[in-house]
Amino acid sequence: MFQLIKFKMQSFSRFLSNIMMPNISIFIIWGIMSAFFMPLGWYPNKILAQLISPMIFYLLPILIGYTGGRLIGGERGGLVGSISTVGMIVSAKIPMLFGGMISGTLSGWIVKNFDVLIKDKIKNGFEMLVSNFSIAIIGIFLTIISFFFIGPFIEYISNSIRYLLTTIINCNLLPLVAIIVEPAKIFFLNNAINHGVFSPFGLQEILENKNSIFFLIESNPGPGLGILLACFFLGEGEFYKSAGGASIIHFLGGVHEVYFPYVLTNPKFLLSLILGSMTNIFILVFFQGGLIGAVSPGSILSILAMTKKNFYCINIFSIFSSFFVSFLTSIILLKFINNKNKKFFNLSQKTINKKLLNYQHHDKSDYFFKNINTIVVACDAGMGSSAIGANILRKKITEKKLMHISISNSSIHCIPKNTDMVITHKNLTSRAKKYAPNSKHISLVNFLDNIFYDSLANKLVKNKNFYNPTNISKINIFSEKDKAKKLFQLNEKNIFLNQFASNKEQAIKIVGKHLVEQGYVKTDYIDSMLAREKITSTWLGEHVALPHGTIEAKDNILKTGIIFCQFPNGVRFGENFDDIAYLVIGIAAKNNEHIMVVSQITNALDDPDIIMKLSKTKNIQDVLSYLNI
Repeated sequence: MFQLIKFKMQSFSRFLSNIMMPNISIFIIWGIMSAFFMPLGWYPNKILAQLISPMIFYLLPILIGYTGGRLIGGERGGLVGSISTVGMIVSAKIPMLFGGMISGTLSGWIVKNFDVLIKDKIKNGFEMLVSNFSIAIIGIFLTIISFFFIGPFIEYISNSIRYLLTTIINCNLLPLVAIIVEPAKIFFLNNAINHGVFSPFGLQEILENKNSIFFLIESNPGPGLGILLACFFLGEGEFYKSAGGASIIHFLGGVHEVYFPYVLTNPKFLLSLILGSMTNIFILVFFQGGLIGAVSPGSILSILAMTKKNFYCINIFSIFSSFFVSFLTSIILLKFINNKNKKFFNLSQKTINKKLLNYQHHDKSDYFFKNINTIVVACDAGMGSSAIGANILRKKITEKKLMHISISNSSIHCIPKNTDMVITHKNLTSRAKKYAPNSKHISLVNFLDNIFYDSLANKLVKNKNFYNPTNISKINIFSEKDKAKKLFQLNEKNIFLNQFASNKEQAIKIVGKHLVEQGYVKTDYIDSMLAREKITSTWLGEHVALPHGTIEAKDNILKTGIIFCQFPNGVRFGENFDDIAYLVIGIAAKNNEHIMVVSQITNALDDPDIIMKLSKTKNIQDVLSYLNI
């Protein structure tokens, strides 16, 4: 139940973030222009100040409505989301940012269902007519609904919440909000809270006060910095020592997610976060501090850029105070942290996988591994990590002569309902259980872990009641491999050594750019690769990442291809700080060809020694010799 709730919260978080984040640069533009040209800004200018109000009242709500509609119903949903948002804007006297979210999402949902309803029912030659007029009719209907009902309702709710928050502030109770905000952030709801809740309220408040505390509640880096530095100075083991570099990324780069793993592994740190955040809020309320616009990322540099003249001392003091309280509390808590977990943090991902397999089913192993005839390795898109895992497991099963067991890979939502056993990343297991409730489920954290697959194969062999090898030959396995060679042969133009990227998004863009330049995919495929990474990391383990697009992006694939990029300095791809990828292999494959393409490189990827050689080599021929097998 907890995992299901966590998944629902993360899904909702991702959706809100996906609506707000594409438009965050417009928020920043609005904030900077306000800081410079408003009457109390650095360079007041009445003429240029006229540009500011239309942005917050018209541009941002319409963009949010379009983004929400497009996420649900594609371009058509985005267009209807835009026009329906206009109905709310006209009906209300406040910035309809929440209204844009609701209107856009509703519009996208209606358009999507309408398109499903009329699919294959339009006569030839009438497609464009139906397409254009359906948008017009739905748009008119929703705009009227928004004008008379949704807009006034949102305005009433917003004013009520605003009144409640004002009352809380006047009663000096706002610091208690930290009790809700900080735990929610740890479950990666930070963007949803900041840009989905606080930013709209902050923008509404700033129209009157010219300064808002809401912009500096979630984005404050002080509490997280306190935990990271406490871990760095007092923590034992490599896990804690990595907190030094993470603190720089967190404070200057604004990537708050880097401290989440430290809190998730030691939940007692939540107390440090809450007390630090409460200190920040209390000082901001007492001295009436705050920012003039939303900040993204939550870097100290971004915060200073959004600080109004004469408010630098207040904001810096609040951040430093929250850091000090969090740091001091974390130091105290470190003295009482249970040391039994320390060894776990230093285990390799291989050992974690094996322990995970044993832990999940130690009490039912006699039953759990019996009567297994079909095993599916599943990931979100069913293209990269699952194909790798299935190929490795297939080899292990073949070696054990369990030829009657069928091994395949699939996307989560396409898992066959008659599957006996499903293997997924631990973050996807709860979703997999929804689509295959009658299957036996196993979680892993490293798709390249030979120890995990060996352990699983041994457990299957141990239950000899189903051990029934048939005359199935290896011809299919080897023919797949031969077919893969004919399908795609890696050559020098596909290999790029000595690349550099500061984060996995940059690495994916580099790989995607090469896929586009070599004619394998359309430009939109890069966006789908980034979207795929947000759903679940394509980190495979053993210093390898396999980025690829979503299922919906298959139309953007022109032909099957592979791009091999070596990053000697490494790029963090996984959830943990040591999940560093030196080899980033981008895949684009039409139809089900990805299975054969992935099979082509698996024999090299399941050997850690070869992976390390490939991560250090300066010779393209080395890559060709290992991967063209």
